[in-house]
Amino acid sequence: MVAERVRCRGLQDRICSADAAASLIKDGMTLGMSGFTRAGEAKAVPMALAERARTEPLKITLMTGASLGNDLDKTLAEAHVLARRMPFQADPYLRNAINQGEVMFVDHHLSETVEHLRTRQLGPVDIAVIEAVAITEQGGIVPTTSVGNSASFAILADKVIVEINLSQPQALEGLHDIYIPTRRPAREPIPVVAPESRIGLPYIPIDPDKIAAIVLTEKHDSSSTVLPPDADTRAIASHLAEFMGHEVRHGRLPETLQPFQVGIGTIANAVMTGFIDTPFHNLTMYSEVLQDSTFDLFDAGKLDFASGSSITLSEARYQEVLPKLPDYKSRLVLRPQEISNHPEVIRRLGIICVNTALEFDIYGNVNSTHVGGTKMMNGIGGSGDFARNGFMSIFVTKSIAKGGNISSVVPMVSHVDHTEHDVDILVTEQGLADLRGLAPRERAETILANCVHPSYRDAMADYMDRAKARGGHTPHVIEEALSWHARLRETGHMLDDPAPSAANG
Repeated sequence: MVAERVRCRGLQDRICSADAAASLIKDGMTLGMSGFTRAGEAKAVPMALAERARTEPLKITLMTGASLGNDLDKTLAEAHVLARRMPFQADPYLRNAINQGEVMFVDHHLSETVEHLRTRQLGPVDIAVIEAVAITEQGGIVPTTSVGNSASFAILADKVIVEINLSQPQALEGLHDIYIPTRRPAREPIPVVAPESRIGLPYIPIDPDKIAAIVLTEKHDSSSTVLPPDADTRAIASHLAEFMGHEVRHGRLPETLQPFQVGIGTIANAVMTGFIDTPFHNLTMYSEVLQDSTFDLFDAGKLDFASGSSITLSEARYQEVLPKLPDYKSRLVLRPQEISNHPEVIRRLGIICVNTALEFDIYGNVNSTHVGGTKMMNGIGGSGDFARNGFMSIFVTKSIAKGGNISSVVPMVSHVDHTEHDVDILVTEQGLADLRGLAPRERAETILANCVHPSYRDAMADYMDRAKARGGHTPHVIEEALSWHARLRETGHMLDDPAPSAANG
């Protein structure tokens, strides 16, 4: 079994324990670690590192692709080993440490991290810790269920620790397409011309002498936490499908639509699942995370091909998909995230981008990251890469949260991740606002009419009337623009006198 997984002669004598591998990591180092949205993260060495940090001074900078599974971010944060973390996370314990100022979190667009490393604006990476399904005869590293930033971390790092995960199926080999852009300013075009384009290698090419340790593991990926569709997410999906049909009828989209990118999470996953019950067919995806909905669409005969950077599934879907991976393999590819999220490729392919908002305002500015304007939730992830460069930028959210105490549509967002210039379509369960070609005042009227929950509609209309009376291209009552957020902090509700329907919404 080990010989099949570690095929490079001379490397088998570097197999060691996780503790021995972790001993190579010293205080103050920068680690580049595999893992993208709870998939394909190194699992044993980080745990051994956290154990060491409980008994000796040890602080590191940790870079990954995106969030980690198996409670690794929590464990590392609890052990106080993280001095700096980038570019994305989704763990409540680490989130609290970030918001308390204990961990310095750098919130990157996911396409940018390794670009900054490559040009020495960040770094250097001292050690890369990469989960793999195998090491080839030439020393190439075959990733598992994600690529993320693993390729560039391994190439740029001084040393590499490889975790060979024996629980991951060997059928993963051949799924990956590892392509590293050439150096700027004379960079050649990235030759991805369709989601199914294969332009690189099925492994990460490195000098095998850089592999300092190999650790054998058998721990599975964490399952995703997506919830089943509910009435609101089904309504959002219905509004979006109806809109796509309208675009097809008017000749702005083909019947096969255009490649989809879909953000992570329950709402976005449910929206894509909703496309099963539509007339659209021969769909494709050029996305980051391939979720349950990807395989639901495959199984329904709706999806032809999906390109991503990781596969992250619910527990039930993992048990179904991994044994059948050879059946899906010809229709899948996993790429480095700087390719899956590259602005050049996104613009070329004409991606329809569907991402989730925490809140948006009456002019279409979107907050994806900060609760109440100050507290980090997870990070911007790849939404900015796609929103700025896609053919159509769509943001979805439920119109209210916390039982109606919070309106997801506000006079002014408390933090801006995506300006009105990068937002085309907004959708809640109430309806869809098509903002293309509209001036700010028109955008506000469209959002009010289609996206605001009835409990907040009168208050929003009152604010807009008074703002317009003051004038301006983008009217605001500036001293009241964040009053809904201030009221929420003071009273627990965004309205002065909440109606019963708001509380029960």
